[in-house]
Amino acid sequence: MASSTMLLLPPHPFHSLSFCSRTPLFSIKTYPRTAGGGRLSVSASSRALHALIFDCDGVILESEHLHRQAYNDAFTHFNVCCPSSSSSQSLVWSPEFYDVLQNQIGGGKPKMRWYFKENGWPTSKVFDAAPETDDDRAKLIDILQDWKTERYKEIIKSGTVEPRPGVLRLMDEAKAAGKKLAVCSAATKSSVILCLENLIGMERFQGLDCFLAGDDVKEKKPDPLIYITAAERLGVSEKDCLVVEDSIIGLQAATRAGMSCVITHTSSTANQDFKEAAAIYPDLSEVRLKDLESLLQNVVTAN
Repeated sequence: MASSTMLLLPPHPFHSLSFCSRTPLFSIKTYPRTAGGGRLSVSASSRALHALIFDCDGVILESEHLHRQAYNDAFTHFNVCCPSSSSSQSLVWSPEFYDVLQNQIGGGKPKMRWYFKENGWPTSKVFDAAPETDDDRAKLIDILQDWKTERYKEIIKSGTVEPRPGVLRLMDEAKAAGKKLAVCSAATKSSVILCLENLIGMERFQGLDCFLAGDDVKEKKPDPLIYITAAERLGVSEKDCLVVEDSIIGLQAATRAGMSCVITHTSSTANQDFKEAAAIYPDLSEVRLKDLESLLQNVVTAN
């Protein structure tokens, strides 16, 4: 399959923002174990937890295998065949390849555009021949992405998908304690709204103090803009926000915004380098709000 030809992906570009080029507000020095199994940084100065911010894909739900399924269904539906493939069958992204791809390139359209540039633009039911102009290539990607998004929505609406362990309880604890609660996702707004409505419920979704999707900001993670924007809308300092992410891309976005970040990794992100995380958990099932408050109070702050 074409997917087997790809061994190495380029680093995701980071577009510097003038108002984000400050010295990081904290650094991680040591990693003693927390009661919940995470690694905790130790410091001499403290922060206060005023806002808890969740990513969506990989944090609220383990979604990457669902996205991969939807992409492969789109490739089959439109009979997408790349010239680099040794098979006449439609393109299939394997779990191993997609684990690498989704952790290097954010957004569905950039993923496909990068893949087709590397493996040759495909034939499909959209165009009999491989598209050669920029307009035709953009049209192909738009059609594939739109169909993939609708397929993904069908999967979410099926009732077979559940939130990751501990997420709903932690959200409820934060709201009950008077903390600001937000969701910041790089995915399209319609996709995130669908996930939140079906997985956390309408009451929790409408109770969010801030909700931002990829459509709301000009730059994707690992750019920090989405988290800087969230802090502004929440009316809190970045240093008093704690972000829950699952990948190195999200961790970089949070830390570049000056926020502390905990990682609740998935099987596809477990081996990433999370040394800048304030704590690392396999999931949130044993994590309580008081654990996160204590953790934030002990984050090292640069003088």
